[in-house]
Amino acid sequence: MSHRVLARRSPLLRAALAALLAAGVPIAAFAQPTREPPPPRNLQVLPKDIPRGSLTRIMRGFTQALGVRCQYCHVPAATPGDGQERLDFALDDKQTKRTARFMLRMVDSLNRAVLPTLATRHDPPVRIACVTCHRGSPLPQTLDVVLAETIDRAGVDSAVARYRELRENMVSGRYDFRETTLNELAARLADGGRTAEAIRMLQMNQEFYPNSAAIDVALGDVYRQRGERDQAIAHYRAALVKQPENRQAQRRLDELQRERPPER
Repeated sequence: MSHRVLARRSPLLRAALAALLAAGVPIAAFAQPTREPPPPRNLQVLPKDIPRGSLTRIMRGFTQALGVRCQYCHVPAATPGDGQERLDFALDDKQTKRTARFMLRMVDSLNRAVLPTLATRHDPPVRIACVTCHRGSPLPQTLDVVLAETIDRAGVDSAVARYRELRENMVSGRYDFRETTLNELAARLADGGRTAEAIRMLQMNQEFYPNSAAIDVALGDVYRQRGERDQAIAHYRAALVKQPENRQAQRRLDELQRERPPER
């Protein structure tokens, strides 16, 4: 029996249908039986008989852990339909999907075979998940690695801009913005002879941590490496003003003051 016939027989139903029509709800949708979606295809790691609801929750967890959408791993279907983009979840066209399968097997191996061999484990046992490493990033990189790659690819100015962008739009837990991150990156840059880049990183770090004696000591070390004695002394003294008991700064300063300045 159609909704029109039912509406003629029941004034209350007729009023309800009128309200739905006024709200723009398509009445035909209520008259058509819902169809069960087809079962998942091409499952290679997850159980082939996994309930669709469980599969959906797992996939949603992946997107949240990596900060991506379904399109990160899945490709559009050949025939979209309904004016909306449809994804063909069975296709393996994207490398990200193939990598995801590898990562799932790795995590399963760690949780099922490796971690249980520990002599003592936390109770309840800690289990590794995607979010353990990714924390909202597609690539599980630490902040210093992101900045080092940016320096290599686009220069230190781009790395400074990238740091400011990430800090301004920081997502909780994604990157470590404590001062030690840039201090350690600067030390590695200086060890590689890239002292100018190291100084830029430390100077920017000092903007966010102006009271840090450790940054002044690090700057003093880099200037000393460059042979810029006066700059190094100035930063060691600045560190002692901020932290008078800083033995590292005092030792460096004493060493420089005992040295005979180069003749000009």
